[in-house]
Amino acid sequence: MKKVAGLLLWFVAVAPFLRAADLPALWAERVRCVVAVEYYVETEIERRPSVAYGTVIDDQGTIILPSVAVSPRTTPAQLKEFKVYRPGNPEPAPGEYLGQDALTGWHFVRAASAVRGDLVPITRFAAAGAKAPAIAEEVWGIGLRGKDEDFLPYLLTSRIALVQALPQRTAIAQQEVAGPGLPAFNRNGDFVGLAASSFGQNYVQFSRDDRGGLPVILVNVEESGALLVAAEVLPYLQRIPQNVFGRPLAWLGAYGLEPVDPEVASFLKLGAQSALVISEVLEGSPAEIGGLKDRDILLAIDGQPLPRFKPDRVVVGYVGREIQRRRPGDAITFTVLRGGARVDARIVLGEQPKLFSEAERKYFDRLGLTIREFVYDDAVARRARTSDAAGVIAHFVKPNGPAAVAGLRTDDWIKEIDGTEVKTFAAAATQLGTIEADRFRTECVLLVSRGGETAVLRVKL
Repeated sequence: MKKVAGLLLWFVAVAPFLRAADLPALWAERVRCVVAVEYYVETEIERRPSVAYGTVIDDQGTIILPSVAVSPRTTPAQLKEFKVYRPGNPEPAPGEYLGQDALTGWHFVRAASAVRGDLVPITRFAAAGAKAPAIAEEVWGIGLRGKDEDFLPYLLTSRIALVQALPQRTAIAQQEVAGPGLPAFNRNGDFVGLAASSFGQNYVQFSRDDRGGLPVILVNVEESGALLVAAEVLPYLQRIPQNVFGRPLAWLGAYGLEPVDPEVASFLKLGAQSALVISEVLEGSPAEIGGLKDRDILLAIDGQPLPRFKPDRVVVGYVGREIQRRRPGDAITFTVLRGGARVDARIVLGEQPKLFSEAERKYFDRLGLTIREFVYDDAVARRARTSDAAGVIAHFVKPNGPAAVAGLRTDDWIKEIDGTEVKTFAAAATQLGTIEADRFRTECVLLVSRGGETAVLRVKL
């Protein structure tokens, strides 16, 4: 009741800014371009539902969901039973998960053909040459209630307070203007932006304690006031993944990019442009093959100086997007400052090594443990030479299970099992499978690495 009362008070105070005669017709058309998507995540010990809001992008019933809709630790194989709900309609239609695009972060889902006639793509409301909404311009968008209310749609409206490159052009409204992943429109009904995750908005309150209070951050996960402007959305709607892992994925292999401090940039006489320090060039990567070196200062890409962003760290995301918008086999030239001289490094981008989500996994119920294949990024995170890396990763440790009681933690690096070095995932799976099947076994011993330190754990079966 409190939420409904708040919505009514808002409507009385704000709605007059909109042309009341036009809004019902605009609303009736545009609400058909939003949906709620329900799916299940099956883990080793549970099956839990999840819901995300999405926007329809074409006549084939393709839907985009925001990047936060699916946990990065969840694999495509764990995603089950996608259902697409039209606002206010309790009857779902089947959906199919298509994958995630690395550049935009969007997850793509496709609705069954039976309901596509009820859906309208957002492109139908895109004006030619759409510009970012201006400061103080009024915009309105759509929110959706919960499943228990049949995802009933409701109206939100606000005015733009700030437009900023982060590095994508983003408009920040005075208050929430749409559900995350849902569109916003101007007074003419033109599509002006897609609501980003509300985790970018913080509401700070103070809790009571003896020291005068601690800050508490509150997040409205159902509504957002941050809009990725239409010009940053429409050109990328065709990036529908070819597979659930989003491949092909371009790979550079430069790690730990850090913006150059303004004082250092002034000393180096870099002018008004941005610059990035490359902390590490990864072993065997395209960056290493192309001639980049640790501590190079990146100045330009394909002859174009890095643009200036505020805050400075945004330029890291800009460079990442420049890589992700390309494909394996594409050439890219980095201009770097090295030892006082400018050097051009021509790099042919490679195919991204196997991702965490692609790694093999196997669960052992008696041990209470899921092991995961050791991949390239594991070696990078643990500062290990990729050529020498072996072992497996503890991907899941069942609470209060034998492995957990022994002290094993998620993401521990298992190097030995019962004194035998683990060289491959297959070897580890076979050895643990033998231990699991032997009902006379009372324990096994794991040698694990965690934070650079090694420990021996005795697992009681």
